[in-house]
Amino acid sequence: MVPVRHTEFWARLDEALGKESAGSWAELFVLPELGSRTTSQALEAGIAPKQVWAAVWNALELPERYR
Repeated sequence: MVPVRHTEFWARLDEALGKESAGSWAELFVLPELGSRTTSQALEAGIAPKQVWAAVWNALELPERYR
């Protein structure tokens, strides 16, 4: 897996969920893999965007192309 920066993380989430939904999803959806944090909380806590994206990819069961 290639390293992911914050800007790339948000671009990927927008692409996967749509710009209208990505921000809300990131604020509301709690992921056990991230210590029961939302993606926004995980990023703010300093968890690497690569790790956060992996948890999102798993939770949403996204196609391989989003990996």
